[in-house]
Amino acid sequence: MTGVALNICDVSSGYGGAIVVRNVTLDVAAGQIFALMGKNGMGKTTLLKTALGLLAARTGRIEIFGDDVTGLPAYLVARRGVAYSPQEQTLFQDLTVEDNLRLGLRDDSRVTAEINRVGQYFPIIRERRRQKAGTLSGGEQKMLIVSRTLMAAPRLILIDEISEGLQPSMVERLTDVLRAERTRTGAAILVVEQNVPFALSIADRYAVLKLGEIADTGDTADPSALQRIQGHLSV
Repeated sequence: MTGVALNICDVSSGYGGAIVVRNVTLDVAAGQIFALMGKNGMGKTTLLKTALGLLAARTGRIEIFGDDVTGLPAYLVARRGVAYSPQEQTLFQDLTVEDNLRLGLRDDSRVTAEINRVGQYFPIIRERRRQKAGTLSGGEQKMLIVSRTLMAAPRLILIDEISEGLQPSMVERLTDVLRAERTRTGAAILVVEQNVPFALSIADRYAVLKLGEIADTGDTADPSALQRIQGHLSV
């Protein structure tokens, strides 16, 4: 898959009378993993929600695989092969693991096949498909959220602070899973992160958001990337 998966051009957005994101421009190529970093309150989640249609853009243009989706509601954006893994808890605690996974699909006929596929990444999810989601540990619930995001084999995946609160072994597992999914499907992945080592280990490119504006961008392979990112996050 070639081309640009997500193009955000001169986008501003916010809540009520407050502008949180100001004139942001960035693009994520098809098959690329892109890390968006920044301290809390800098507008990272606001930008994701704007790209998804959960929040209206005040200015600018958003394209997904060349289609202008600016102003479209979230369900129509999702139909273009977009999946979102939010930072906040979004599982239905009283439903089973399987029922939560079903929410990642529009076609029930694929449920078993897709559970088996994502179960290759997280075997415990497949093994506990009849268990209520609320009885899983915190780390297991994160696995379930990621599994649900991958159920429909999306072309563009937006992930918000997925490594938060996870032990290092689970962060490493997530790195392997997202790389494997990118290789298998060619999906583009935009990861919002504060965990700089995780972000740099997984991403091809990065940007740093500071006070709602892009403060820096570059390739993660650049030897100066870590120092530059840490400099922005320390002030």
